[in-house]
This record gives sequence, C-alpha cells and structure tokens, in this order.
Amino acid sequence: MTTDISRRQLFRGALALGGVVAVGGSLAACSTTEPGGPEAGGGGGLLDRARAQGLRIAIGNEPPYTELAADGTVTGAEPDVVKAVCARLGIDKVEGIVSGYDAMIPGLKANRWDAIAAGLFMKKSRCAEVNYAAPVIVSTESFGVKPGNPKNVLTIADVTDRAELRVGVVPGGFEQGILEGAGVPAQQIVNVTDARGGQDALAADRIDAFLLPTLSLRELEGVEVTDPIPDAPKTGSSAAFRPDDADFLEAYNTELEAFKATPEFDEILEKWGFDPTVVDGVTTEELCSVDG
Repeated sequence: MTTDISRRQLFRGALALGGVVAVGGSLAACSTTEPGGPEAGGGGGLLDRARAQGLRIAIGNEPPYTELAADGTVTGAEPDVVKAVCARLGIDKVEGIVSGYDAMIPGLKANRWDAIAAGLFMKKSRCAEVNYAAPVIVSTESFGVKPGNPKNVLTIADVTDRAELRVGVVPGGFEQGILEGAGVPAQQIVNVTDARGGQDALAADRIDAFLLPTLSLRELEGVEVTDPIPDAPKTGSSAAFRPDDADFLEAYNTELEAFKATPEFDEILEKWGFDPTVVDGVTTEELCSVDG
C-alpha cells in the first residue's frame, strides 16, 4: 500500500476546487503570478511583454484539446498551435496554467494569464467578454454512455423529453450551456470534474450519460461513445484574448492564417485526431453566433 498522490490526482483536485495550477515542462519553468503584478501589467503592449517575458495561457487537461503529461509538459491541439504561432511572432516562451473552464475568462480579465488556449468553444456569452482568434478547431459533441447504451441516449431532445435522465457536464463548459439552452432542468444536470470524472460517475451510476466533445470521449476506456449528436450546435475554438489586447490579436491572426496554410498545421491537427480541412471557411463570427 502506498500513500503517494499522482500529479494527475493533484491537478484534478485543483480543478474540482476551481483552482489553477502553473505547469512547466518544455513550456516554461513552474511559476506563480500575482494578479496585477509586474508580469501581469508593465509597460508596452502584450506583444512586447510576451517577447520579453513569455505568454501565459490558461489550459484545461482534456485531451485532445489540451494534455498535461506526467512530467508537466503541456501539449494538445490548442497549445501546440499557439506555440507554433508564437514562434512566428518571436515569442520564445509559452507557459501553461491549468484552470477550470468556468474560471478561464474571469482569470483572463484578472490578468492571471494572457490568453486562453483550452478548446474553450465559442458562443455568444463568451464572445461578448473575450476576443477569439480565427478558428483552429471545429468539433462535434457526443454522449459517453455505458456499453450498449442501455438508456438509449442519442440526442439532446432525449434528455429534455425524459426527466429521469441524469447527464454529466464539466462546470462552465460549452456542454452545460447546450443543456441549459435546451431547457433541461437543473436537477438533471450533474457536475463532473473532467472527462475521467464523468467516466467515474457513469461507472458509479451517478449519471446515465455525460456530454463532451466526441474526441474527448474517445480518449476514455470502457465508455461507449455515441455518434455525433444531430441536434447539438456546431462548435469550434481558438485562442481567446482580452479586448484590450486587440493589437496582439491582429498580429496573432496574421501569423495564424499564414500558419494554417502550412503542412505543419495539418500535422498538429491530425496528430490529435482532428480533420484540419473542416475549419476551412468557418469564421469566428459564425461560431460566436451560437446561443449560450
């Protein structure tokens, strides 16, 4: 018997408490930044500060969007794209800070980080508070269910029509907004810490299904993943910035669009299971028009 606690347990515990965890590995040395401190403010715009001090990004720990390795290395589709674009901008250091999804935008406003790069899907309420870069990922939603899908949960309408169904979501996530927007009563919506927390809740019969992006669910063992949900809205994400950092966003978008035309962009998306072609022609404005 051992009393050792794994890094993953520590991070999951911090997320469950709505906390944040600074991580390093190949991205940056572990650090703590006080809101309003010299790293959060200082002279010059964000581009100058990031070139001098590095860019701090809020991440989740939800593969394939973001992933925290056992050694503290932060990777995943979103951070890998951000690192590549930052390199084109002359930014050599990118630091990942793990956060709960519901704390990402408040943390950005409080200068705890400079950007969000966590697969935080665009929707009206978020786009009213932050400025998203051009889309990088377009995704579908599915239910994670027990093998054989014994409750036959396939659509959002199934949940709204059947009051006995309990569906797990990550607090503050896009999926919570889907259910609430569809009028699903609060007593049917159960908070889980992350994808693995949903897996545990499903196994313990605390929920009948949990709602997450299709690819996130496919990372799990022992969970059946439904086909993409036909009545769920189209979703997509990219890095998000404070409205005050419009100059940085303009420079970032210029390099991002150039990077999206390179084979390296396709390689990053394909490595994490995404089809890089589905983002072609999709605009930030389109994804920001999603209710929620």
